[in-house]
Amino acid sequence: MASMAQFCYILGPSNLRLNHSSFRFCFQNPIYRKNALSSICTRFHATKPPLLSSPTVCSAANKPSSSSEISSDARIRSEVLSPFRSLRMFFYLAFMASGALGGLIATTQLIAALTNPARSSEVPDTLTSLGIDIGAVSVFAFLYFRENTAKNAQLARLSREESLSNLKLRVNENRIISVSSLRGIARLVICSGPASFVLESFNLSEPFTEMLLERGVLVVPFATDGNSPSFEFDESEDMKDITAKRKKLWQLNPVYVSEWTEWLNEQKKLASVSPESPVYLSLRLDGRVRGSGVGYPPWNAFVAQLPPVKGLWSGLFDGMDGRVL
Repeated sequence: MASMAQFCYILGPSNLRLNHSSFRFCFQNPIYRKNALSSICTRFHATKPPLLSSPTVCSAANKPSSSSEISSDARIRSEVLSPFRSLRMFFYLAFMASGALGGLIATTQLIAALTNPARSSEVPDTLTSLGIDIGAVSVFAFLYFRENTAKNAQLARLSREESLSNLKLRVNENRIISVSSLRGIARLVICSGPASFVLESFNLSEPFTEMLLERGVLVVPFATDGNSPSFEFDESEDMKDITAKRKKLWQLNPVYVSEWTEWLNEQKKLASVSPESPVYLSLRLDGRVRGSGVGYPPWNAFVAQLPPVKGLWSGLFDGMDGRVL
């Protein structure tokens, strides 16, 4: 029990869902991916619904909130990300049981040696053996506790990511999609706060509109005060192209506000941020959270950090979205 085995931590790739429709699969091909963002708003250009000028404000009773229990999909993804964690935890428990058994035997031997003066010479060796067993149990108990804590934290994060992927977005008045439908296609930026905060974020993004679209960024405005900010677009002939891009950048609207509110409040709680604070969340191309903060989104930083989603180097830099929070 005095010796400890060496273990290798191996992290597997993220388990992307394979049950998407052919709409999502076709964008895995670089040929189709060039027009990925424009295809999302095909009906938008045809119908020009009024919803694009202001975010949707839905009733909180539209749909019941999802359960906070860890799903089987999240557990499977956890096993894929850390394939040897269960094996490590099994060995930790086995070594703890072995050490506890050795400690029990050493304790009985120590009691027998203390009660029998003829065996008093065995006391030092028995104490040494007992100390080694107690130390081994303590070390492996610590390792098991640390591994279990990491497992629970990972499961909680994967569960939040799964909840996020199931949230609904309105593209236009006739089309509602889930966040997971945009995985591999767009990098979402969620702006959550009062209507005035959302409107100011809209105004601050104007100089970066074209560059943000080139990087696959789409904004999800979420007004938390129940008001609907009115986005003003320049409809003049000279600004026709930039206005179309502005509408495309801000075309998505959240559906089922209660679920969005629950998910955002959970994120704020984990980050020790007050529920009333205006925040932004930036998602990776694979749909996982890459960055967040209090205040306005750093549009200039997104332009500087994110690679374009189309072009010669698009496939090479797909994974350079930043680390997962």
